Amino acid sequence: MDQNMANDEKVTLSRDLNLFTITMIGVGGMIGAGIFVLTGTAAGVAGPALILAFLLNGIVTSLTAFSYAELGSAFPEAGGGYLWVKEGLGGANGFLAGWMSWFAHVAAGSLYGLGFGRFASEVWHIAGLPEFGLSTHQWTLIFMTLIIVTFTYINYRGASETGTVGNIVTLTKIAILGLFVIFSVMAMSRTDAWHARFTTDFMPNGIVGVFMAMGLTFIAFEGYEIIAQSGEEAIDPKRNVPRAIFLSIGIAVIIYILVSISAIGAVTPPPGMKAYEYLGQKKEIAVVEVAQQVFPFGVGGIILLLSGLVSTMSALNATTYSSSRVSFAMGRDHNLPEIFSRIHPKRLTPYWAVILSGTFMLLMSWSLPIEDVAAAASIMFLILFLQVNVTVMALRNKMPDLKRGFRVPVMPAIPLAAILLNSLLAFHLLEFSPIAWFTAIGWIIIGLLLYYAHFSRVEALEKPKEILHEEVLVSRDYSVVVPVANMEQARILGRIGALIARDNGGEVLALHVIKVPPQLTLGEGRVMLKRGRPYLERVIEEAKRLDVPVHTVLRLGRNAAEAVRKTVNENAADLIVLGWPGHTRSPGRLFGSVADPIMDDPPADAALVRYRAFRPLKSILVPVAGGPNSRRALRLAVGMARQCEDCPVRVTLLN
Repeated sequence: MDQNMANDEKVTLSRDLNLFTITMIGVGGMIGAGIFVLTGTAAGVAGPALILAFLLNGIVTSLTAFSYAELGSAFPEAGGGYLWVKEGLGGANGFLAGWMSWFAHVAAGSLYGLGFGRFASEVWHIAGLPEFGLSTHQWTLIFMTLIIVTFTYINYRGASETGTVGNIVTLTKIAILGLFVIFSVMAMSRTDAWHARFTTDFMPNGIVGVFMAMGLTFIAFEGYEIIAQSGEEAIDPKRNVPRAIFLSIGIAVIIYILVSISAIGAVTPPPGMKAYEYLGQKKEIAVVEVAQQVFPFGVGGIILLLSGLVSTMSALNATTYSSSRVSFAMGRDHNLPEIFSRIHPKRLTPYWAVILSGTFMLLMSWSLPIEDVAAAASIMFLILFLQVNVTVMALRNKMPDLKRGFRVPVMPAIPLAAILLNSLLAFHLLEFSPIAWFTAIGWIIIGLLLYYAHFSRVEALEKPKEILHEEVLVSRDYSVVVPVANMEQARILGRIGALIARDNGGEVLALHVIKVPPQLTLGEGRVMLKRGRPYLERVIEEAKRLDVPVHTVLRLGRNAAEAVRKTVNENAADLIVLGWPGHTRSPGRLFGSVADPIMDDPPADAALVRYRAFRPLKSILVPVAGGPNSRRALRLAVGMARQCEDCPVRVTLLN
């Protein structure tokens, strides 16, 4: 009786990031350069009501975070707002989401570059180094240019701050801000006048000033989007992505409020000037000035400057990475010129996307003042978040049966409230920075013209064909996982795995793990998929010779052994067939970097096959001692011998 054959190939991702790590990714994205660079300017606009501005921003951000939590749990592999809007709204909305996201991340990078330049020029001045007749602003532009060029080159080469290093940097920033709060509270406790700063003239510019400060500092709440973008690598994303989003926002809001209370309450302004006016005058170095006053031994200024330098560098690295990845994804989707989608053949980075994004960042930094750059970035993020809130409602209607790990409650009230408040904040930025609004509107108009004149037609022409035919795999009670890394493994292990599967009335699950380098996210590693398909096709050939069903899996991951283990667990496999060429290139390993960890703690029965490339099978020695394992070994040996078409194979029993 013929058995139904199927070759059902699926692509999956290895997940390695736990709740703490992805929470720290979000906290690191929010508590970055914004709190150092924007606190002074925002205090000058809102006065002591800056505290209220941060609190309200946390509430407004949380409303949009509900949408991010639902979409991030439903599409953990999608990569963020751009692809969600593209899926839910499509057409020009999808293009604009990517177009604005690219601009917003470039603008954020420009802000961090300018912040670094200002901090570096202050350090240069404190160190008493020669200034060659250049002004502080000129030194700021020089250092800004150097740091943006440096991180553009670093991302071109492929280095990035990830994992444990990122956690350490984030925790260090939190610790320094914690010291800032402690010493500020100690300074406030030495005077009885500090509380009058919060009870008198609390809202000097009225509610309008609060809204302007909210819009200006909104960029400091944007980092949680990175959590959704990292969902493809998160453990249990349907549960952990929503939790990490709300945890990171809560941590950031608490820290922002404490820092704003400390800065306004502890600073000593010049006679005749109010505390918030002095902070507004100091702008991006306001927090540094407060630290200089409240830290013992006068070391606070240099500590906060160094922390600001680290924070701006960390944030600049992240935004250089994210801006290049957004433009790379758009190039791959034919929403930007093809040059954006090119991968460097050696470094495996989207090098043109990195170079062009870095160049764009430099142009913006040289063209606009720092507060206008911050306002432009906030406007773009606010409009992008508006689109995401519309998308979450659209997908509820478009995909009602989609499995969601988290669902927005009180639908559609929360997304509608988020849309209203985001629009209100964006509108109030018009009064603060007309230049930023004109820049944003101009960018959107240019994008729409390009989309309708060119990219919409290219996108339609290049759209991949739908699947014409798909066979469904017949479920079997016994399955054999065959991980293959090269053609010889595919030939030999595929044959042995098929023999064992046939002997047990089961199926073969052929697996190839594509190890994605750290320069690329797992999602972007899909460009490497074609490398593994020939190996799986060879396993299919071997299985077809024995009329055994095959299910193929291409898996992207950082760690091949963990990817194999997870595939076995996810498919409840009965046996793993691993290959060993008789030697290993991995120091300290017996059988290799993949086989050793699996054999130490196998997730299922495991068979280790010693294979020799390019040497035909001539004889098989079977040690027997009675029992079911001996009978199974004998059947396997005889089956292998019968399948050898090149030459006769001798089977020898040893008792």
